[in-house]
Amino acid sequence: MPPQRSPDASRFATGVLNVDKSAGETSFSVVNRLRRLTGAHRVGHAGTLDPLATGVLPVLFESATRLAEFALKLPKTYVADIHLGFVTATDDAEAEPEPVADPSGIAAGDVESALAGFAGRILQQPPAFSAVKVDGKRAYVLARGGDLSRPAAREVEVYSATLVDFQPGTRAIARVEVRCGSGTYLRSIARDLGERLGVGGYLGRLVRKAYGELTIDHAVRIDELATPEAVRDRLLPAEVILPEMERVRLNVEQEAQVRQGRAVRVLPEPGPGLVRAHDADGRLVALGHADPLRRTFVPEKVLS
Repeated sequence: MPPQRSPDASRFATGVLNVDKSAGETSFSVVNRLRRLTGAHRVGHAGTLDPLATGVLPVLFESATRLAEFALKLPKTYVADIHLGFVTATDDAEAEPEPVADPSGIAAGDVESALAGFAGRILQQPPAFSAVKVDGKRAYVLARGGDLSRPAAREVEVYSATLVDFQPGTRAIARVEVRCGSGTYLRSIARDLGERLGVGGYLGRLVRKAYGELTIDHAVRIDELATPEAVRDRLLPAEVILPEMERVRLNVEQEAQVRQGRAVRVLPEPGPGLVRAHDADGRLVALGHADPLRRTFVPEKVLS
C-alpha cells in the first residue's frame, strides 16, 4: 500500500535520486517501485537502461521531471563486455549467439585500432530490437513480427572509446569504456566492432558508470531504501542533471514574479542561450532565456 501522507505534506520533495539499477529490472519498474514507496505525484527517469544493463539511472521526482529533456544532453560513461566471434538477433545476450568466425587470432592491438574509428561524430545504425520508430512503429515491434530490418543510421557522438581489458581465445571478450552522447547504442558499437574485426560481436555485460555528474560510486540500490524518508535523504538538487549554463540570482520579489511566469530584469544581464535562475538561498527556481530587447530574464520552466 502507498504510504500515508501527513495532512501538510501535499507532495513529495523535488530532486534527483541516483539509482544503481540492478540487472533484470526495467527502468519503468524502478520508477514504479519508487512511486509506490514515496507516494510522489510525479516520478520519471532520464535515459532508459536495457533490462540486462546495470548502473546509474537518474530518477526524477516532482518538478524535476520537467528537466528530463535537458538531462539527456549530458554525457554518459559505460563499461561494456563485447563478445567476439558471434552475433545475435538483438545484438546483445538476450538472443542465442550464432557463430561467425574464430576470433582467436585477434590481439588487443587489433581491438584498439578498430575502436579508434568509433571516436567522434559517427553514423550509427540502431539495433533491430530498439525503440526507434520505423514508419511510425517501434523497431522492436516490427522485429518481434519477423521484420529484422534495422532503422536508418543516424548521427551520434562518441567522446572516447578505449580498451580496458582483453581476453583472447576462441571466445574472446573485449571490455571497453565508452563515453558518449545521448542516443548512442552500445549494442550497435558491439555489433559494429565485431564487423570491423571480421568475426562478429555482441554486447554482454553493460554498466553505466556515470551520467553527467552522477557516478555509480555514489548511487543507491532500491532495496536499500525502505521508507519515503530514506529516499528523501538521498535526493540531490534538481540541477545535478542540467548541462552547464549561465546562472542568475533572484531576490524575493523577482522570485515571486518568475513563479507567476513573468519576465524580470536581473543584473548582471544574462547572455544568449539557456539561463538558470536561483533564489536567494541558491535553490533552482526556473529555466529560461534572456530577452535582449527588453533586457529581461524570461522563464520557460518554473519549478515548484
